[in-house]
Amino acid sequence: MAEIEREAMEYDVVIVGAGPAGLSAAIRLKQLDADCNVVVLEKGSEVGAHILSGAVLDPCGLDALIPDWKEKGAPLNVPVKEDNFYLLGEAGKLRVPEFPMPPLMKNHGNYIVSLGNVCRWMAEQAEELGVEIFPGMACSELVFGENGEVKGVVAGEMGKNADGTPGPSYEPGMELHGKYVFLSEGVRGSLSKQVIAKYGLDEGKEPQKYGLGMKEIWEIDPAKHKEGTVTHTMGWPLNSNAGGGSFIYHLENNQVYVGFVVHLGYKNPHVFPYMEFQRFKHHPMVAELLKGGKRVAYGARAITEGGYQSMPKMVAPGVALLGCSVGMVNVPRIKGNHNAMLSGKAAAEAAYAAIQAGRGGDELTDYETDVREGPIGTDLKKVRNLKPLWSKYGLTASLAIGGFDMWTNTLGFSLLGTLSHGKSDAEATEPADKHKKIDYPKPDGKLSFDRLTNVAFSFTNHEESQPAHLKLKDPSIPVEVNLPKYAGPSARYCPAGVYEFVEDDKTGETRFQINFQNCVHCKTCDIKDPTQNIVWTTPQGGDGPNYPNM
Repeated sequence: MAEIEREAMEYDVVIVGAGPAGLSAAIRLKQLDADCNVVVLEKGSEVGAHILSGAVLDPCGLDALIPDWKEKGAPLNVPVKEDNFYLLGEAGKLRVPEFPMPPLMKNHGNYIVSLGNVCRWMAEQAEELGVEIFPGMACSELVFGENGEVKGVVAGEMGKNADGTPGPSYEPGMELHGKYVFLSEGVRGSLSKQVIAKYGLDEGKEPQKYGLGMKEIWEIDPAKHKEGTVTHTMGWPLNSNAGGGSFIYHLENNQVYVGFVVHLGYKNPHVFPYMEFQRFKHHPMVAELLKGGKRVAYGARAITEGGYQSMPKMVAPGVALLGCSVGMVNVPRIKGNHNAMLSGKAAAEAAYAAIQAGRGGDELTDYETDVREGPIGTDLKKVRNLKPLWSKYGLTASLAIGGFDMWTNTLGFSLLGTLSHGKSDAEATEPADKHKKIDYPKPDGKLSFDRLTNVAFSFTNHEESQPAHLKLKDPSIPVEVNLPKYAGPSARYCPAGVYEFVEDDKTGETRFQINFQNCVHCKTCDIKDPTQNIVWTTPQGGDGPNYPNM
């Protein structure tokens, strides 16, 4: 195919991703200089479409960015009124009192929010300041300058045939160039991966760790609804099979967010994270809450969990990584959106100073310094040892030793120093013959549901004639390696039923099938595949989940 010719547009700053980090950066740039030319490119059909709504938000990031957010109508309507923390057994629960927990674990002053709606509101604030926001514009390639710097991205390429050739309605997209490019793609972004690899940004850092977060929105019996209540659990049903836990947040309108997180560093390839989530809802405490209610939405996404010691270098010539592209989640708090906002603000301030000084295409080292030495680094450094303790020694050690370490870090020191993670989540997967299979109960269709039924409640759509955005480095590996050695874990770790091992009725041969139309863009396959053979790439703009505006 002949080299594609594209039109180019010039900006001061090009931002990929309209999440809390990218929108914060855009807003701050325009606050600093109304004439700064800023564009935000969002792959979802609208801002918020790919944001898995439902979070407890620490408003410190919003306070720093838009101090008068209340007066401006930010959708933070449900303050946290009650915190509950339970250790679950199969039929019972043990409440953990609040008093031994470090202050950082308390949710006083936080809000239960629809993060999708928060981002929609932030987009409105950005547009009022003059930011250009283009939804449905997936960024498929990086554009490099003469000196090897990142100078832009390719956005809006559409209309390819399934084999990758241009179709009759092919659009080549455009190149959007900037003095600086901000990548705020979220967890395991495809362009961020390329930047980290090209510039060796993860050299000398601990491997990034991840969790898979799955969530359903339920409308429940008003008599059971307690607006402002936050509940977290650990223990059953995961027990020793994997780390993780649940959250139940009571928001407005008799709705609750019911979520479940499975740490992806589990060893047993027979673990089925989605079915662990479905089983969790049958615990008596949860089943009683949901009885008589109805599920109205479902979604899933990966969560960066490596923390302080896993953050790669955040800058390279012409480019900066923001928010979850770096990994800024405070794991014990299950919060990262405040740090994402603060990172966007910090990147904007560094870029503004550089542009004012006549620079462009260089490394924004001031941004990196601000993140590591400012409030984000302070927040993450206090909890840096909990995840490695949990991964290596289990739940009990993470609660006891990890809790003690968080207390000492609150006082300014740690007896443990900084612990390492060791293996990546892919490397942690062990051969199937070392572990027992796990029998999961069949979903009952009332509290628990099969994957494909639930995927329909994510309102996911992909144009079937486009190339599959889930690529195999070697098409033979799934059947010849992953199936015999690891019992085909992709058929289980995917929360959307994308991957199947199908036996041919006539020949008896097994083939690997990728149902990319089901993909909810969680990136778990890119993370957990034990041979690292699956590569998640960006599909056409607008395709993917369309999480509801609620």
